[in-house]
Amino acid sequence: MKKFISVLLILMMVYAAGCNAVVPTEAAAPATENSELILATTTSTRDSGLLDTLLPMFQEQTGYQVKMVAVGTGQALQMGQEGNADVLLVHAPASEKEFMQNGFGQRRDLVMHNDFVMVGPVDDPAGIKGLATAAEAMAKIASSKAVFVSRGDDSGTHKMELNLWNKAGVEPAGQWYLETGQGMGETLRVASEKIGYTITDRATYLAQRDTLELEILVEGDASLLNIYSVIVVNTEKWPEINEDGANAFADFLTAEDTQKAIAEFGVKDFGQPLFFPDAGKDEASLGQ
Repeated sequence: MKKFISVLLILMMVYAAGCNAVVPTEAAAPATENSELILATTTSTRDSGLLDTLLPMFQEQTGYQVKMVAVGTGQALQMGQEGNADVLLVHAPASEKEFMQNGFGQRRDLVMHNDFVMVGPVDDPAGIKGLATAAEAMAKIASSKAVFVSRGDDSGTHKMELNLWNKAGVEPAGQWYLETGQGMGETLRVASEKIGYTITDRATYLAQRDTLELEILVEGDASLLNIYSVIVVNTEKWPEINEDGANAFADFLTAEDTQKAIAEFGVKDFGQPLFFPDAGKDEASLGQ
């Protein structure tokens, strides 16, 4: 009998311990059965490493599984226009506004900004270092026929570059002007190998600068502001869009905790943030 009681007490203790044990938390289940979310985004958010930080947070909080497609902003907007993505994270405000005006997006929110910079070889054969404006630097590069490497991919960066050539009164062409048709990371690598110049978002450059023979030569021009927004594709045009998931992602990017994570991203590794949070701000006030 004593043996039976002892065994019973042990079983009761094991049961009690099990009831008090901490069960590992699992990712929250999405509100709808459609748990896959297609995100079309610019390569800079991938190449900088930002989405490596943010996407696991979002997936754990919501249960949605994100399929990321990193392309140029022009291609991302095209994917949205054709209904091939649920949500966009892009950085070409003029094109985004046109996208919204044409009814392809149902929601657009500011997320963050950083800036573009002009980088090139240390010996700076075109002599652009420290110039006040990027347009002036572009004109000097063209006149010296120093190598310039363009993304040539209709990305937000490429759109910025073309705008600067226009301001400089230059139509770039010739052996000195190279187009990669690739993302920012690959274009930086080619510029480094060719001892040439290029325009890049600051975040991708800082994330990869240890592998490059390039330095920042022109920065601080107000025209180089680089603004990122999230856009939910319009379900009135594409009813199969994962509207709940897309709105959940937009809500996540603009939430206080995520904005704090964006503000802190890069500080530990680079001594400065790679992006500045902008949720709830007036776009016209940025960069002032």
